[in-house]
Amino acid sequence: MYYIYMVRCADDSLYTGIAADLARRLREHVEKAPAAAKYTRSRQVEALEMAWTASDRSAASRLEYAIKKLPRAKKLELIADPARLAQLLPQLNDGDYTPLSCLSLAEWVKGERE
Repeated sequence: MYYIYMVRCADDSLYTGIAADLARRLREHVEKAPAAAKYTRSRQVEALEMAWTASDRSAASRLEYAIKKLPRAKKLELIADPARLAQLLPQLNDGDYTPLSCLSLAEWVKGERE
C-alpha cells in the first residue's frame, strides 16, 4: 500500500508527496531529516491536510503528479472536500484511491497511526 499526502507548511504552502510508510515519511519532514524533501527541509511542516491510500506505486504516482499540477485553489478545494477527487481530476479512476480519516500530524509522527 502507498500513501499520497498533502502537508501544510508554516508559510502556508502545500507540499504533496507519496510514501510506503507515511509515519516514517512525516517524521522525516517534521524532523528535517536528510531523507526529507528539499522543499520541507527549508520550511516547517505544520499539518497533514489530506491523505489517500493507493494499492500500488504506479497509482500513487499518478495521483501525486495530478495533484502537483493543480493550481492552489483546486488543491484547497480537494482538501475541503476529498469526495471531489473525480470531479477535479477526471483523468484518474477515483476508485483506486481511499481517503484516510485520521489526519493528525502529531499522531502519525508519534507512530500512533498505521
